[in-house]
Amino acid sequence: MSETSVRPDPVMAEIGRGMELGQRGERDAAREVFAGAWDRLGADGDPFHICALAHSMADVQDDPREELVWDLRALEAADLVSDERARLAGVASPVAAFYPSLHLNLGDVYRRLGEWDLARAHLERGLDAVGTLGDDGYGQLIKGGLDRLAQRLAERSGEPLSVQPSHPLSEPASEPAFEPTEVNGPSPG
Repeated sequence: MSETSVRPDPVMAEIGRGMELGQRGERDAAREVFAGAWDRLGADGDPFHICALAHSMADVQDDPREELVWDLRALEAADLVSDERARLAGVASPVAAFYPSLHLNLGDVYRRLGEWDLARAHLERGLDAVGTLGDDGYGQLIKGGLDRLAQRLAERSGEPLSVQPSHPLSEPASEPAFEPTEVNGPSPG
């Protein structure tokens, strides 16, 4: 039986460095790292890298309109990533497992922009894809985020939830609705 080793990926290492900066609250520095990677990668680069980079860049934007641009880039790139490409990068899950987080982020940014129908549509798409997640910490983080988004949208509309959250007792988070820590689609590790 032969094992396929994962080669070091300098782009993912750079994205990981930017993610660490963002998680430490150094958002400007993280944006600089991501912008440098984007300049080298470009819009026509490897969709796996674009997905990871755009998903991460969205998380460190201060303007929700800019965040939306990056979230949409991440979703578009994910549609072009194969499970084989993700596996070669060391991602154990199928690409389908990227979608709950991608739709959560889109649903939340649309909510903050007051685009309620689009927010609900992405919430539903995220909930439809949630079965691709494991029952690990990452899966629980994304499911909890989807639950909080569903609660916020229901509170805003005054209507009962049309979708049942996976964790009905989850506590609502303080604003912003979702600041991911390590939920950026393909992770560097």
